[in-house]
Amino acid sequence: MYSNTHPVNVLKFCPRCGSVHFPATGNRSFQCDDCSFNYYVNSSAAVAVLLFNEKGELLLTRRAIEPHLGKLDLPGGFIDPMESAEQSAVREIQEELGIPVHSLKYFGSFPNEYVFSGFSVFTIDLAFFAQTENLNEMTAMDDVASFEFHKLQDIDPKEMPSISMFNIIKELIKREGTY
Repeated sequence: MYSNTHPVNVLKFCPRCGSVHFPATGNRSFQCDDCSFNYYVNSSAAVAVLLFNEKGELLLTRRAIEPHLGKLDLPGGFIDPMESAEQSAVREIQEELGIPVHSLKYFGSFPNEYVFSGFSVFTIDLAFFAQTENLNEMTAMDDVASFEFHKLQDIDPKEMPSISMFNIIKELIKREGTY
């Protein structure tokens, strides 16, 4: 029923006391029989940043690390604890491309399953339109090997590493001209 990376098939020990008596009590919950610790699998928050050049082409990056080494991706990443989604979007662009962002506008949220180290991390990816005056000053850094611009219709879905990134592109095409 669940993939081998789903938490019910991976989590075997209570994170509080280490007990092996840590059964799943549902498709996203666990309760330790020894210390009564309850654990719920919830979505982690992440951001995806949408930057367009003067030709209306979308900036995509190439992943420099696993998972999905070499695949196309949108710049972005996980939101740090106690960080807003907007702060995360600005930070991620600075870390990955070395440029400042001066304007953000919320686009939408997209669910995802991100498999890392053999474990499914469920995410909600918050997409933001961003503006910068510095596209010509970008440098691939952090977990980005390179970057390139694409017309939305020319993006190959097989090149996208996750369903959320694919769905963001699909929604951009659907709403094209309205944003």
